[in-house]
Amino acid sequence: MVNRGDIMLCFLSGVAIINSCVNGYDGSMMNGMQSLSQWQTSFNHPVGSALGLLNAIFNLGGTCSFFFAPYVTDLVGRRLGIAIGSGVILVGVILQAASHNVGMFTGARFIIGFGLGISSNSAPILVAELAHPSYRGKITGLYNTQWALGAIIAAGVTYGTFSIPSEAAWRIPSALQGLFSVILLIFLPFMPESPRWLVDKGRVDDARKILGRLHGNGDPNHPLVNLEMQEIEEAIEFERLNQRTSWLELVATRGNRYRMFLGICVGLFSQWSGNGLVSYYLAKILNNIGITDSKQQLQLNLGKECLSWVMANTGALVTDRLNRRTQFILSTGGMMFTFAGLTGFTGAYNTVAPGNHGVGVGAVVFIFLYGICYSLGWTPLTTLYPTEIMPYHIRAKGLAVSSLAVNLALFFNSYVNPVGMAAIDWKFYLVYCAWIPIELLTVIFFFKETKGRTLEELAVVFDGEVAAVEGNRRHIDPATGIIPGTPPSDVDMKEEKEYIETV
Repeated sequence: MVNRGDIMLCFLSGVAIINSCVNGYDGSMMNGMQSLSQWQTSFNHPVGSALGLLNAIFNLGGTCSFFFAPYVTDLVGRRLGIAIGSGVILVGVILQAASHNVGMFTGARFIIGFGLGISSNSAPILVAELAHPSYRGKITGLYNTQWALGAIIAAGVTYGTFSIPSEAAWRIPSALQGLFSVILLIFLPFMPESPRWLVDKGRVDDARKILGRLHGNGDPNHPLVNLEMQEIEEAIEFERLNQRTSWLELVATRGNRYRMFLGICVGLFSQWSGNGLVSYYLAKILNNIGITDSKQQLQLNLGKECLSWVMANTGALVTDRLNRRTQFILSTGGMMFTFAGLTGFTGAYNTVAPGNHGVGVGAVVFIFLYGICYSLGWTPLTTLYPTEIMPYHIRAKGLAVSSLAVNLALFFNSYVNPVGMAAIDWKFYLVYCAWIPIELLTVIFFFKETKGRTLEELAVVFDGEVAAVEGNRRHIDPATGIIPGTPPSDVDMKEEKEYIETV
């Protein structure tokens, strides 16, 4: 049995999650365009650093939004932050689709990246802060998985425009990148604001109404809502009394320094695991194993993105069943072996068995296997984990730091990868074969478990018992709001039984 609040929560979260599609669309679009002769002709067949800049400038825009994005998120709210970012993206998309030279195309991509940096700071925080504690992992994990949905749409669009004998072949995919932002702007007026942001701004009654509608099936005095409100008010008051006013608060305590270390690791590892090659330069990887037909490359790109989307959603749906650390370890370990397989088969194709079709097919198989391993773990957890580990008063800034790490890694990858591949060809893959094991060891020894606690209760993991909120001290189950040993007379048992069955 699913109640009204669950249905509404899933719908509202789905609207915010659409923001993630923009990022996935961009990488897949640029991947597909490299197989379009019309785009190559319009921009003078870019290679090496010239091609790298066209990809990297998007991430440079996101990097430059670093100081601006968290202030927008905290000052005007999560919802309006998404709206502002989406508006900036639309300006960039219009310029991108109308570009008539490399400079205009490059500038437009910078603007799109800047706007996405703002909306991507607000959207996952809104999703996490609206989510019911019993399935926060699934809903917030689904945020980043829609990266793959955007990639599928871009791959399908570029494949569909492949046969158009004019610049429309690349202008149409460029223009459709704005579709997701249009959808967001249409539905955002119906989105509630974050209850935590409302409490921080003194709008306690509004926050209670929202939680009652989404978590209490319409009852603002439901036991779970009462518990959440008590924890939120207590945690925000504690943070307000102890917070500092500058960015230095991110490293002011041992707990915050640990959080920053983990947030940066997640950002860097999510992009420095070889996926930058597969996402932005698949055409070049396929050229290295003898697959040079543009149509076949576009078909493989579309198939890869469809499989990644299915696996990413699967990963998000099992997030609340597996421990976060377990999911990270399994995903990273799988990536280590499959990327080594891709490197081995590509090397064999170019050395011991040059031109062997079977060896080339083996490399393609490992491209898909690598995508499965990455999508099952890193895609859902890249946004979920940094959002979970940050307490309210540094959540926007902390997520901005993690996003900055993502953008810096993407900028480096986008600019350096084509240069490295042009210089030493497939041997450049060996860099990632050596790096991914370091990521795996870092996850094993340093990543903390976050499953099974409310956002307020997670402070104890990093700051100790001094940060414990009421739910921790009284051992209340956040999924039901019940205190073990509470006399039946204190709870309407029939209502509570129905609620537990619903959860």
